[in-house]
Amino acid sequence: MKVFIDPPNSMILFDLIERFGHEPLSTMAALQERVDNIEIDMPPMNVTLDDVIKGLKYAGIEVPSGIRGRLAIWGPLIEEADAAVVMEGAPFAFGCVGCERSNLMVKYLLQRRGIPVVTVNYPENEEEGKLVVAKIKEFLDKLNDKREVD
Repeated sequence: MKVFIDPPNSMILFDLIERFGHEPLSTMAALQERVDNIEIDMPPMNVTLDDVIKGLKYAGIEVPSGIRGRLAIWGPLIEEADAAVVMEGAPFAFGCVGCERSNLMVKYLLQRRGIPVVTVNYPENEEEGKLVVAKIKEFLDKLNDKREVD
């Protein structure tokens, strides 16, 4: 199953999802396409008209351009996702947590999609880290069970 991760550029969550046999949907993969695309002169700094239009699908024109830009990348990933893993309370340097409005929009889009979502808190110590990994593994195992039933 395809699993959206939030923060979308978290290498830790990406690795966990992949290790447990699912396809992580992340910023890194979406930006890789832009870096490899010859049409964009200075990837990922430049945007195309298509990016602007995609961003407007998820947020109105009055929303700051940075939010629309993020949603132009993350929105299609959320639409593609079968499930999501969301990490709350992460420090500023963990993934892309610098824009709370973007984070709120991501959570809204996930809720609106109605896909299974597990929310975990950023671990503060080794014991909490083990609990987070166990909770994510349990969630992904349930997705595997559901996939086998379908």
